[in-house]
Amino acid sequence: MKRKIHIIAHNIRSAHNIGSLFRTADGFGVEKIYLTGYSPCPTTPKALYKSKAQKEIEKTALGAQEHVPWEYRENITSLIKSLQEEDFFVVVLEQDKESLPFYDSIFKEQKQIAILIGNEVRGVDTRICKKVDAIAEIPMMGHKNSFNVTISCAIFLGILRYTEAS
Repeated sequence: MKRKIHIIAHNIRSAHNIGSLFRTADGFGVEKIYLTGYSPCPTTPKALYKSKAQKEIEKTALGAQEHVPWEYRENITSLIKSLQEEDFFVVVLEQDKESLPFYDSIFKEQKQIAILIGNEVRGVDTRICKKVDAIAEIPMMGHKNSFNVTISCAIFLGILRYTEAS
């Protein structure tokens, strides 16, 4: 059975990252993206004009923003609670002393999972991390201490979809 996956993009600065996230989500069969905080949003069908950020999202997403359902939510805390009430296992991708390796079996066991990714520089606030079901971390082996936020999400999505197939 195909795992139901949603993505929560919180306080993402870059419209290019949002466009890339839509393209990645489409490729991995993500059911929905929630944009929260100051994350830029794609153009809505009734929009009279496109902002610079919306044009950048379109350029990077290559049309994927038209195929992956998305919604803007102002309050991330109520979104997390709402998803948990719908039996989603909410996991944040973040470096933290409480984090589990991204390949941990707890993630593979979930039928519905919402992946929370955060700001490219500051990550996800610790107060938000305390509200989720788990924290996943992708170990780094090079000199830098983190991957690009969209790349991290893609790595985690790949593991989730791979374990589904095996």
